[in-house]
Amino acid sequence: MSDIKRNLITFAKAQGSAIVATVVDFAVTIVLADWCGMYYFYATAIGAVCGGVTNCIINYKCVFEDAHQKKCFVACKYFVVWIGSILLNSYGTYALTELTHADFLIPKVVVAVLVAVLWNYQLQRCYVYRNCHIVK
Repeated sequence: MSDIKRNLITFAKAQGSAIVATVVDFAVTIVLADWCGMYYFYATAIGAVCGGVTNCIINYKCVFEDAHQKKCFVACKYFVVWIGSILLNSYGTYALTELTHADFLIPKVVVAVLVAVLWNYQLQRCYVYRNCHIVK
């Protein structure tokens, strides 16, 4: 299989994983903010944590096919990327919501897409799952 085809397949699988994680993220955020009355900034952060755990598990098992890496090694690297993702999602949503005065879900979608493609995927591909042959 050519490198381009392999990269496109990996990207498509990563986006599928990101969609599942985003559904978890948004569901938790909406439940906490709209149903439980939690301030949207905190609900966004908690949703991002839940989505991040989901994404890490799916990526480890299905996307980057790195079952040979130590889980602890992957989790530590993922955690570094994930902290940046949570901060970008939370503060990006807050800034865009305050700037536009739109309902927070619209800025959350915009920020989530940008962070998913420009931050999460790139760093997971190049940093978290870069070393595929680390023995358990």
